[in-house]
Amino acid sequence: MDLFTDFSLQSSCFFTEAPISLTHFLTVSTIILVLFYYAFRFNSVYLLDYSCYRPPDSLRAVIPYFMEYIETGNNKFGRDSIDFQTKVIERSGIGDEASVPITLHQMPADFTLKPTKEETEEILFTIIKDLLSKRNINPKSIDILVSNCSLFCPTPSITAMVVNRFGFRSNIKSFNLSGMGCSAGMLSISLVKDLLRVHKNSMALVLSLEAITPNVYKGKNKSMLVPNTIFRMGGAAILLSNRKQDRRKAKYKLQHLVRTHMGSDDRAYHSIFQQQDEEGFVGVSLSRALLHVAANALKTNLSELGSLVLPYSEQLQFGWSVIRQKLWATRGQKQTYVPNFKKAFEHFCIHAGGRAVIDAVEDNLKLEKEDGEASRMTLYRFGNTSSSSVWYELCYLEAKGKMKKGDRVWQLAFGSGFKSNSAVWKCISDIDPKERNAWSDRIHRYPVDIPSMH
Repeated sequence: MDLFTDFSLQSSCFFTEAPISLTHFLTVSTIILVLFYYAFRFNSVYLLDYSCYRPPDSLRAVIPYFMEYIETGNNKFGRDSIDFQTKVIERSGIGDEASVPITLHQMPADFTLKPTKEETEEILFTIIKDLLSKRNINPKSIDILVSNCSLFCPTPSITAMVVNRFGFRSNIKSFNLSGMGCSAGMLSISLVKDLLRVHKNSMALVLSLEAITPNVYKGKNKSMLVPNTIFRMGGAAILLSNRKQDRRKAKYKLQHLVRTHMGSDDRAYHSIFQQQDEEGFVGVSLSRALLHVAANALKTNLSELGSLVLPYSEQLQFGWSVIRQKLWATRGQKQTYVPNFKKAFEHFCIHAGGRAVIDAVEDNLKLEKEDGEASRMTLYRFGNTSSSSVWYELCYLEAKGKMKKGDRVWQLAFGSGFKSNSAVWKCISDIDPKERNAWSDRIHRYPVDIPSMH
């Protein structure tokens, strides 16, 4: 005990005689902060570039022709089914340039495995080749490969098709996501983000598409006929990296990614549902509650995203309005304050799932028509391309010269399950609007006036 007592007294004298100086404290604090800075910086996810599929003009589904095809190309459709699909197409907000696979230009159409694989390969091989050549990337330098396609899941997988075609390395980490709907593109980005935390100094390739060929519904159920009218051919390839040397070459940096899954609620779970009808035909049913379900999912998603991106002034106003409404709800007080998300983002990429979806998001968030321009024009020119639609919208913003260095863009996607997913990117480079992309051939024609619904 004497030894410890003596040591304690000596230590006490040492600290009394030689206290830590302010200079030493500041030096140590600075070193710690620098270490934290570099630790988080090197965990950043950079978007080097991306490419969206632009179908040839020969695949355009000109609306009058498309409606004629519906009427004559499938003798299973009765008059009621034909009239219903015609009405939906006319009100869809989709124009004459949106395209469908070659088999839907033929009579009789072939919905078998062969044309489905041909559609998938045509889209993916085209955009991958374009993306890798734009950035002069050797396929063997890709470390992670992720694909998402909801309703076409072949064996070997879609990622295996790509590995075989481009000769990726044998130790590539590949993942094939299916059944996740139109929000799957954001899920793929989320998966890559998590993988890049573990695998340092890596590049990842994400592939987002939906195959149209095998998913044409041939029955009479109206809720299952809607997808026939709004989905079109498309896909996107996205190149991501966490390598510090890629920061200077990257277009965007990932700021936030928020995922919301409402599958525990039965109404949400069944709002977009693949099933058989009474005659045995398989299709995807869109319920009447879909917009209500989407609004609830968006509200839940924004409750988390808002705390990450909104200024404190907006958060305080929202919080006070909630408290006020709960305290004086019976006195007819004002509705809950809707935060101004234009203070958090310069640009919005709302999933082009349909005209009603875009309208609903704009109304709920009190956005201007200009904020939804990229989404409306994407829907008009390319149709609903499922998980890749938000990338066509980003393409549009770039081609119009709207994207500036330092701007923040919000990608919002909805999908079966029901899911609402958000990704926030910050532009970290000077974007050249003349750079070739899916819009560059006809961007001078847009925006166009789209007739309102009657």
